[in-house]
Amino acid sequence: MTDPKSLKVNRTEATKLVKQLLAIPGKSGEEAEVAQVVRQHLIDAGVPTGWISSDKAYRQCKIEGSTTGNLIVNFPGTVKAPRRMLMAHMDTVPICVGCKPVKKGTKFVSQGEKTGLGADDRAGVAVVLNTAKQIMQKKLAHPPLTFLFSVQEEVGLQGARHIQLSKLKKPKLAFNWDGGNPYKLTVGAIGGYRMSIDIHGIASHAGVAPEKGASAVSIAALAIAKLHEEGWLGKVEKSQGTGTSNIGVISGGSATNVVVDHVRVLAEARSHNIKFMKRIVKEIEKQFKWAAKQVKNANGKSGRVEFEGQIDYEPFKLPDSDPSLATAERMIQGLGEESVRTIANGGLDANWLFKHGVPTVSLGCGQLNQHMVTEQLEIPWYLAACQIALHLAAGEEANGGT
Repeated sequence: MTDPKSLKVNRTEATKLVKQLLAIPGKSGEEAEVAQVVRQHLIDAGVPTGWISSDKAYRQCKIEGSTTGNLIVNFPGTVKAPRRMLMAHMDTVPICVGCKPVKKGTKFVSQGEKTGLGADDRAGVAVVLNTAKQIMQKKLAHPPLTFLFSVQEEVGLQGARHIQLSKLKKPKLAFNWDGGNPYKLTVGAIGGYRMSIDIHGIASHAGVAPEKGASAVSIAALAIAKLHEEGWLGKVEKSQGTGTSNIGVISGGSATNVVVDHVRVLAEARSHNIKFMKRIVKEIEKQFKWAAKQVKNANGKSGRVEFEGQIDYEPFKLPDSDPSLATAERMIQGLGEESVRTIANGGLDANWLFKHGVPTVSLGCGQLNQHMVTEQLEIPWYLAACQIALHLAAGEEANGGT
């Protein structure tokens, strides 16, 4: 049995580690440096290189030019017990590139006023990496363990979606660090659908013969106004279900003296009910098709629309009897804290892992104001997450205790 005293996190080293990781540029598709730093920390801690591998998920991901796949580390167990997986994603959103983390009181913040911190999810990476390092350095008894550092989570959970499952070695329990309160257990998450809408109008000289044109901008404007008017844009609450939708990007046109003949719109729909999510998508398509028919030139010719889209991730909810959930709750209780269950309105790598047959509970690691320039990392929460992770990987629970 592991000596409980050896399961105390080295707070100084854990804090130093997260500060280093926060400072590394690594937006989605550009995680190579992060992966290299993680790999070097593992090797320096004594992890054999043969235990460390990466997959080719980036070849199927959306971002062109990426050369880094999911980083996977497998520890053989020193005790006989089911395999456990601990994970976090390596990428951050673009606003965090150039972050210079500084400590202010009990928090890390970004020194630059226009730069996010990147605690989402470098704090999670630090939690998982710190756990792997301590197990090696302290020679802690542990079951078979998989440590997963995924890529391209922020652009539709691409790394988790295309992961090479065989490299995970079929874990029976799985834990993901991505969020704020370390005692909050995310047991389910919303589903998301992303789509592009190409609107084709008819070009004409806007000053000499505007009547000969059919504006793609007008088509987009009519469709968006109709969606808003009928309650299918923003927060969607209908008798059939609830969800959200958003028009996030509109691009097109080349000059003010040309009736615009092409506009591209990027949109999304979300819901905890996959059928209702698809219903929102149908309403978006319906209104853009309707708007295209309304905008005609003097010859009666109208524009047209084309749609491309896919489900980024399906909604999921862990059953109350899920073993990972039960284990996390017992462990937190054993540490003298109280856990709370929650459902997320944003996607998590856990969405795709659930779909792949690896039910995963997500825990917080101290993040606040994610994706904003005011992002912070609450250090006591981060250190609590490190403690929880170490106990989940090598605590009494892992060694057959209660």
